[in-house]
Amino acid sequence: EATVDLAERRRIRSAIRELQRQELEQDEEALASKRFRPERGSHKQDDKENWPRSRHLEEEQQAALAALSQQLETIASVEELTKLLRAAGEYEERKLIRAAIRKLRTEEIE
Repeated sequence: EATVDLAERRRIRSAIRELQRQELEQDEEALASKRFRPERGSHKQDDKENWPRSRHLEEEQQAALAALSQQLETIASVEELTKLLRAAGEYEERKLIRAAIRKLRTEEIE
């Protein structure tokens, strides 16, 4: 605004637009790289602190799924399995029950 020369003003405006475009590109690149990069900072520390507990919970869940799998092998009724499927809360449980239902249906067909 301090200069009177129109050509100089145009150069200044175009330089400002170019800088803004570069900043925008850098921001977009930063966002894109963050989407594919694991989180840093305090979350990493939390994960380290909670790892033994989460590992323990995962082992308990695996044991419970193994027990459920054995229980499902003894059930020979699609209706009973369907009732269990409706009552199941966890995705992995429903997955096992659906597999058992499919197995029973294929055995019935054969």
